[in-house]
Amino acid sequence: MPLTDATVRALKPKQAPYKLSDSEGLYVLVTTAGSRLWSLAYRFHSKQKTLALGKYPAVSLLDARRARDAAKQLLAAGTDPAADRRATKRKRSIAAANTFEAVAQEWFEVNKGRWVETYSSRLQSRLNDDLLPALGKRPIADIEPLEILDAIRKIERRDAIEMAKRVMQMASGIFRYGVATARCTRDPTADLKGALKPAKATKHRTALPAKELPSFVEALEAYDGEPVTKLGMKLLLLTFVRTSELRFARWSQFEKLGSREALWRIPAERMKMRREHLVPLAPQAVGVIELLQKRTGNSEYLFPAATKHEVISENTLLFAIYRMGYHSRATVHGFRATASTILNEAQFNRDWIEMQLAHFDGSVRGTYNGAEWLPGRRDMMCWWANYLDGTKKRRLEIVKAAI
Repeated sequence: MPLTDATVRALKPKQAPYKLSDSEGLYVLVTTAGSRLWSLAYRFHSKQKTLALGKYPAVSLLDARRARDAAKQLLAAGTDPAADRRATKRKRSIAAANTFEAVAQEWFEVNKGRWVETYSSRLQSRLNDDLLPALGKRPIADIEPLEILDAIRKIERRDAIEMAKRVMQMASGIFRYGVATARCTRDPTADLKGALKPAKATKHRTALPAKELPSFVEALEAYDGEPVTKLGMKLLLLTFVRTSELRFARWSQFEKLGSREALWRIPAERMKMRREHLVPLAPQAVGVIELLQKRTGNSEYLFPAATKHEVISENTLLFAIYRMGYHSRATVHGFRATASTILNEAQFNRDWIEMQLAHFDGSVRGTYNGAEWLPGRRDMMCWWANYLDGTKKRRLEIVKAAI
């Protein structure tokens, strides 16, 4: 006779465990401690088996019967319910270990050696702030394109259009890593092509036109601010390295300053793309460095300062440009574009110029040996230094012509 809920609720423990049958193999086992456990007795391939269905009252009589019926359907289809449960648990376990967060953190650890610390920190912040809250706990293989788009839309609503694009690219990289490591089968961001808001027109950092370079050099010569700042600006003009590379320059990075082979060897960890960068130094650049040695030679850095990073602030040179009267007319980074324009117009080898700028575009041109073309680049940098010297003469000629 089938059980009733009242019957099951009233069951009491005895000195030994005992069973009461419901129907079609379903029964409840009452333990000596008073627990009431549902089980299903069945045969599969002529073998007697038992399937645990849960504990009463968490699993009610109705729930137990539904679980029995589901197991019977599997048996009718030729599947062992116990084996199916093990497979399901295994899939869930794998899915739990292969959440988007787990794969993303693994992708991050694999790749962070290629990134400078500041860029690595930015990526980690984007991951933590923009992707993990929405996708982190989801099995990566189950994530649908619209889930990703919802996360990206939140960034767009902050009017951070370019950031949304970058976060999407990062998500794509994580999914592609998931495909490569067999945690998912495809990159769902591919379905979102054209779904993001178009990026706003790029606002390039102001680059000083070549025709204004003579007056700028004259203003720099007349600069009456901090002498070390003035020398830093001169060295940046002569080498057109990035601001961070200049700020964190150490004396140990400079070689053969007393010869034509004078060189600034910037280590990979200071470079944007984690590649050692060699900067040939013209005699004028060496002259600036020698003047700096007299002022900061006792420090580890060329440009020491009482700041968090123990070097001058990233705004030190920019504020010097403002003080010289070039606010909104020039930026520190913009001098790289000015140098590139002038050197290209002078028909120097494009590869020399791109290498001197430490550009890496992912092509064959970008996969270079740091010392490649060094003699040609040294000649180019000497020409550039002489060009800057010549701007003083050209400025004088311009002034005379205007009188």
